[in-house]
Amino acid sequence: MSTLNAAESRGYRGPLDVTRAATAVLDAHGNVVGWSPTAQSLLGYPPHEVLGHPIGALVADTAGGHRTGADLPGAPFSRRQVLPIRHRDGHTLRVATAVLPLSHTGGGPARLLSLAEADETEEWEALQAMLRGLATQSPVGLAIYDTRLRVVWTNFALLQEMGTTQYEGMGPDDMVTHGEVLSSQYPATLEEMMRHVLATGEPVIELHYRGRPPVDPDHDHVWSCSYYRLQDAGSSSLGVCEETVDITARYLAQQRLDLLVRAGGQMGTTLDMARTAQELSAVIVPQFADAITVDLLEDVLCGDQPAPGSEPTRRVVRVWGGPEQEAQGADEAGPAERIDFPPDSPQARSLVSGRSVLERRVLTHGAAGRPPPSSRLVVPLRAEGATLGVVTFERDSHPDPFDTGELAVADELVARAAMCIDNARRYTREHAAALMLQRSLLPQTLPRLTALEMAYRYLPADSKAGVGGDWFDVIPLPGARVGLVVGDVVGHGLRAAATMGRLRTSVRVLARLDLAPEELLTRLDDMISQNAEEHAAAVFESDNASDYDGFGVTCMYAVYDPVSGFCTMARAGHILPAVVDPATGSVAFPDLPAGPPLGLGGLPFESAELKLPEGSLVALFTDGLVRGRGRDVDAEFDRIRAVLTKHLRPLEELCDEAVGPLLPGSVEDDVALLLVRTRTLDRHQVAAWELEADPEEVARARAMVAGKVGEWGLDDEVVFTTELVVSELVTNAVRYAAGPIQLRIIRDQTLICEVSDNGHTSPHLRHAGSDDEGGRGLFLIAQMTLRWGSRHTLDGKTIWAEQALPQ
Repeated sequence: MSTLNAAESRGYRGPLDVTRAATAVLDAHGNVVGWSPTAQSLLGYPPHEVLGHPIGALVADTAGGHRTGADLPGAPFSRRQVLPIRHRDGHTLRVATAVLPLSHTGGGPARLLSLAEADETEEWEALQAMLRGLATQSPVGLAIYDTRLRVVWTNFALLQEMGTTQYEGMGPDDMVTHGEVLSSQYPATLEEMMRHVLATGEPVIELHYRGRPPVDPDHDHVWSCSYYRLQDAGSSSLGVCEETVDITARYLAQQRLDLLVRAGGQMGTTLDMARTAQELSAVIVPQFADAITVDLLEDVLCGDQPAPGSEPTRRVVRVWGGPEQEAQGADEAGPAERIDFPPDSPQARSLVSGRSVLERRVLTHGAAGRPPPSSRLVVPLRAEGATLGVVTFERDSHPDPFDTGELAVADELVARAAMCIDNARRYTREHAAALMLQRSLLPQTLPRLTALEMAYRYLPADSKAGVGGDWFDVIPLPGARVGLVVGDVVGHGLRAAATMGRLRTSVRVLARLDLAPEELLTRLDDMISQNAEEHAAAVFESDNASDYDGFGVTCMYAVYDPVSGFCTMARAGHILPAVVDPATGSVAFPDLPAGPPLGLGGLPFESAELKLPEGSLVALFTDGLVRGRGRDVDAEFDRIRAVLTKHLRPLEELCDEAVGPLLPGSVEDDVALLLVRTRTLDRHQVAAWELEADPEEVARARAMVAGKVGEWGLDDEVVFTTELVVSELVTNAVRYAAGPIQLRIIRDQTLICEVSDNGHTSPHLRHAGSDDEGGRGLFLIAQMTLRWGSRHTLDGKTIWAEQALPQ
């Protein structure tokens, strides 16, 4: 080592630039082994004249003698005195001296001698006080490494932090025993990092950790260590200084804060209770606990909330827990397990008291070789004063129980999970209510009609999307006709289901008026627009900007007549139906006029009439069957077309095959599918006659009807009633209308009598007075038939009546 390096490698350049003081390094015998440039400047001796000689040779004796180096002060830290020392030019200087040990214990072979002129005593004393403070009073651990990266000096703070009394001569990798560097960008060793500091002069800050996760503040520690190069005025490297601060408490606090922040970002991503429990486990294990279990009250899983302050039932269901489920994950987890906790178990006590329970257990090895938990913490899941369940934290690899800080973190984590689970519970309750409402508003069974063979499927949206507003209906109409309707309310939840119920009821009422499909949609559009105006007025008055679910309603309405075989269809923004030709099996999507969705107004609706041969298959459906996230609409239409080509198969099988691909996954939107296979009435079931507007035609009409009804094998009572009904209807047509009159009777599930004329005045049922000569005809018809009514046509009107047939 060079003279300068030998003298100053044990120097100090850091927060205090002590290289400005004159220094000499002495061995155990008081011989000079290091001489700084400032010492040469103070006393005039170059290094080669003093190195290897006793320092006492420089001390002048007032009696003419000399003092030895052994006589110089050698106190453990620093003992100062003023000595006469000869300058190289012969004059004597009063020099203040102090000795510092180059050892962590205050003794040892090497000593550092500080020199200063006596008239600079104040500055020198201040500097020495700072050095003593660094050694004995600084809360920051300090260590100085030479250029070989061996420890040459440490202060007491470092020794106390590291829990040892010996570091002199150690290398950097020996300083962090049984630990790891948490933040190092140098993947090899700490020594490589320090050599990088020596070579480049770039300071580095690292986190050092001793122990094994999780950090135990009673046994493990985390330090923030900074490293920077020591150099003299000429920028020559003297070594590396290490400053060490124990940040275990701050590190734990930050780790716990990070845990809470991560929990806030990762929990509650869905409205599913089991998924929330799995997300809580993903945040906690293994950093905070080795395993957790989440148990919820059975009522909570159903959407109910226990009354605040009441004692919770012991019937709980485990929605997440155990190492096995940790390995499987939520998607592969089996059915929820019902748990019955003993009354003295910590879980039962936590459920009853609503407070956390900490259980400490002796760590012994079980039969399977796996030690049972050494610490168990049970925290109740509470929301709005009610207990929803419990979360059990278990540690089996950490020897220490949960501390006070961890108890607070566990409470906060469970409180956040409870909020997410309570939100999921509320949604479960709302979803169940909406689903029940939706099911009650949809057809429970389809009517049995001669005109059609029918099958349907309805898939409500899953719990993530919420119940939607899709609906379908089959409505029997006069004249053996049938109305078919499918519709879709945009949105999900209770409001969408309620809107769907109102629309379905409105369609049934309007259909009973025997309106044409395009006129029915027009009336429905007016009703929705009126509701929207009333809602807007209510919002304006109450300043409540709630959403209105009436916008964005699509609907298709069709009327099929089994006598003529014609089907009239109109749609309001709805998806096209599919029609299968019974002869060829080809599938077509007829190009019907596309009206706007209901509630927008402004554009008229148009209808189209299709001739459907007997056996034709018609598929009416909502867009949930063919549209969805990640689904190609054209490919889905091709799939539906492929299913419908098998039209000769039973309709129930076709329905299953059409919705089958949607069943394994989650349904984002409701799916309504209605399949109908058409039938036509036999010509022997229908009889029609043209009549003149002449009162004499009434008798002829009675005779023709009586003959036909008798030909059908019906009894005399039916014949008599039919004659009376036809007599009254034809008489009214002759009296109040002009032009030809058409009489038709249809034998279906009932006996239907229809009289059509070119008049546009609808008849009204009234009670005739005792002195009235007329006005009793419709009253008699209403009393003798099941139902009667009228419908308007393009040419006039039709009055009809239905009679029940004998069993």
